[in-house]
Amino acid sequence: MRFGTFVPQGWRLDLVGIAPEDHWSTMLGVAHAAERFGFESVWVFDHFHTVPEATQEPTYEAWSVMAALAAATDAVRLGQMCTCNGYRSPAYLAKVAASIDQISGGRVEMGIGGGWYEAEYLAYGYPFPRPSVRLGELDEAVQIMQKMWTEPEASFSGKHYTIDGAICQPKPAQGSIPMWVAGGGEQLTLRTAAKYADYTNFSSVPETFKHKSDVLAKHCADVGTDFDAIVRSANFGVVIAETESGVEAQMDMLGEKYGRVLDDGRKAIERYFVGPHACVGTPEQIVEKIAAVAELGMTYAITYFPDMAYTQDSMELFATQVMPHIA
Repeated sequence: MRFGTFVPQGWRLDLVGIAPEDHWSTMLGVAHAAERFGFESVWVFDHFHTVPEATQEPTYEAWSVMAALAAATDAVRLGQMCTCNGYRSPAYLAKVAASIDQISGGRVEMGIGGGWYEAEYLAYGYPFPRPSVRLGELDEAVQIMQKMWTEPEASFSGKHYTIDGAICQPKPAQGSIPMWVAGGGEQLTLRTAAKYADYTNFSSVPETFKHKSDVLAKHCADVGTDFDAIVRSANFGVVIAETESGVEAQMDMLGEKYGRVLDDGRKAIERYFVGPHACVGTPEQIVEKIAAVAELGMTYAITYFPDMAYTQDSMELFATQVMPHIA
C-alpha cells in the first residue's frame, strides 16, 4: 500500500484562523511533515473558492502551489486531485506540468478530471457544458498532454481541441508524467482511464469501489489495455485519535472552526466526515476501513487531515499506527 496526503490550501476551510503571512510556511510545514512521516506524495485541490459555501476565506491556486512545493521539497511526489480540465487549455497545462516536473527533478503526478463544480465555473466566467462535452474534452486533453510530453512537435485535431506543431520544451524530467484520470463516470471517464491512465481515483466506499473497478475492467477489455497495470487509488478524509472520546473532541473542534465562517459548521462536517465515505475513528477502526477497500484492489490511499494546518499529531498517529498495519 502506498500513501499520499493533502496539504492545506484553504478550499476545505483548512486555513481558518491562520494569518495570511503564515499560510505558505504552514503549507510547506505540512509537506515537510509528510516527507518526514513517510508519505510518498503530497496533493492539492484545483479549486478557486471554498466549499461547502463560497466565502472570503483564501483558496490557493493549485499549480502555483505545485511550483512552490517543487522548489521547496526534496523527495515527496507532487500531485493534484484533481486538475479541472476546463480551467486551462491542455497545451498550456502540458507546458506548466513539464516545467514544474523539471523544477522538482521529476516528481509531478498529473491528476486530471472533467470538472463538476458548476457554481465555480460560472463565478469565474468559464462555460459549463453538459457532461458529455466536458468528458469529451477530457479525453482529448489527455491525448494532447501525452503527445506534447513525448513528441518534438505535437499536432492534434479533435472535436474540441486542435494544436499544430506545439513544442513542449523542456520535456518532463521523468520522460512522460504519470497520468491520473480521476472520477467514476462509467460511460466516459472510466473509458478514458482505461485508454490512457496510469492511475485512477474513485470512491472509497467498498461496494462502490468494487463496482467502478468492474466497469474499468470491462472498458480495458474493450479497448485492449491491461487492467492490472492501472493503479487504483481512493481518497480518505481522516479524523483520527487514540480513543473514541478523542475523536469526538476533534469533531467538536472542527465544528467550532467551521462555524467561524459558516452559519452552520455542521455543514462542512457532514459533507466530509459523515456517511459511508467517512474515515473517522481510532487507529484500529481506520485500519479496518482502509483495509476493506485495499482487499478490493485499492493500492494507493490519498489522505486528508482537517487539522493538519494546526498540528501534525493526526498525521503522525496515522503514519505510526495505521500505515504499518496496511502497508
